[in-house]
Amino acid sequence: MNYLLGAFKPACNVSITFSDGKNRKQVPMKKENGQTALVPLFHSQDTISGKVCIDPYQGKKVEHNGVKVELLGQIEMYFDRGNFYDFTSLVRELDVPGEIYERKTYPFEFPTVEMPYETYNGVNVRLRYVLKVTVTRGYSGSILEYQELVVRNYAPLPDINNSIKMEVGIEDCLHIEFEYNKSKYHLKDVILGKIYFLLVRIKMKNMDLEIRRRESTGAGANTHVETETLAKFELMDGTPVRGESIPVRLFLAPYDLTPTHRNINNKYSVKYYLNLVLVDEEDRRYFKQQEITLYRLKEDTSS
Repeated sequence: MNYLLGAFKPACNVSITFSDGKNRKQVPMKKENGQTALVPLFHSQDTISGKVCIDPYQGKKVEHNGVKVELLGQIEMYFDRGNFYDFTSLVRELDVPGEIYERKTYPFEFPTVEMPYETYNGVNVRLRYVLKVTVTRGYSGSILEYQELVVRNYAPLPDINNSIKMEVGIEDCLHIEFEYNKSKYHLKDVILGKIYFLLVRIKMKNMDLEIRRRESTGAGANTHVETETLAKFELMDGTPVRGESIPVRLFLAPYDLTPTHRNINNKYSVKYYLNLVLVDEEDRRYFKQQEITLYRLKEDTSS
């Protein structure tokens, strides 16, 4: 029985190391099992290089039909779990068919790789970049090894960033104006604004400002939309008086935000909204929602 068990053990250990692994920044990423691991961070146009090491277990040789490493950019829909759509696929052949008796190391390089989309782990979809090593074998089954990496891309400051001004009202009962200082924010930004009460004839209990994320996946009749409330900020408690103005100051840094993603490879979109919620003393709720654009600014300039 032990002999049979041994027959199904892999014949070697496969490892992947990056050339600049000691100096490259590592960022936390949640795995499928719910645990968090540190993963190397890359940006579009980076060169991805390193070594693949194949180390046969003692007393074993590895017969193979070739060794290759692939850099894959993949989108996976959770309602179609296990089926990956590859939008990036680069391959390097590392070895021709043969046998490996002892530890063998293969250098690889993918120069200035175009990685236009950011890594994303959502409610119904994920986008990932992964290095995949395949030791191709026949009847005994190929040996696979994966190394995930995170991609984040920076955006410049927008040339035009208009303020948001909107009115919301209930005829002859409530009329307010709200103003936010801009419509595009980087992920460490501060939302500044003011809310003006022009007419108040109903008794208000409280007013909150929410940040909402809306993830849309699929298309047409198969579109799935998930909305999450990521932050809730109390602006007011009690009924305001006519002419009163309430300042808004909401820091984005504490929240788990991503840049806005618009129609990524015709698979999904991620949009963010500021949602103003008013509740009267009869617990009726009034909403006013406004989309904002989020982008990632290079960290040394975002302070």
